[in-house]
Amino acid sequence: MAIYRFRVSFEDYDDIMRDIDIRSNQTFEDLHNAIHSTTGYAPEKSSSFYVSNDQWIKGNEIAYLPYQKKLDAGIALMNNSKLSNYIDDPHQKFYYTYNFDRPYDFHVELVKILLDPEKGKEYPSVFRSSGEAPKPLGVTVAAASSVISDDFGFLNDMEYAPEDPDEMESLGSIEGEHVDAVEEEDEKDEFADEFSDDDNSEAEDFSKEEDY
Repeated sequence: MAIYRFRVSFEDYDDIMRDIDIRSNQTFEDLHNAIHSTTGYAPEKSSSFYVSNDQWIKGNEIAYLPYQKKLDAGIALMNNSKLSNYIDDPHQKFYYTYNFDRPYDFHVELVKILLDPEKGKEYPSVFRSSGEAPKPLGVTVAAASSVISDDFGFLNDMEYAPEDPDEMESLGSIEGEHVDAVEEEDEKDEFADEFSDDDNSEAEDFSKEEDY
């Protein structure tokens, strides 16, 4: 039984790569799960492999948790699609999309065929790994939306977390108007004090003149 070594790389991150060894009679679902054992992503997301040519043009689709429309069309499913049934080239390529709701795209290329499995080794297994997978799309945004700056710390006590950027901007404007109003009031007080001092001085001078 042959062992396929697939090189898996992010389409948009050239420095992140995984080499995964897998038995030829294992399924695309096995490969799907093996990929995400190395990325840390949740595998239970609608995803698909596409048989591809050297230009990564998508061909036949092999799906995992497909939408009903694809099921009705009789799409091939990962859990019952053996890898060996789709290998026509010693450098066979598959375009792979993970999580159609927030997709990451991968290039999956067969780089080596080993004739015999390594004794005692469980497959699939990671032969080589480089680079850290980026955080799943949406995680950073979700975390950021729950954080409110110290300027609006009182909103935390009210369990108020605006998600609309325009709303946050309007809050910033209100805060800015408040600061401007305070500064303007201080300036008025300062001028008032200055004029008050001048008036007192004039009153004192006038009083002295009367004494004479």
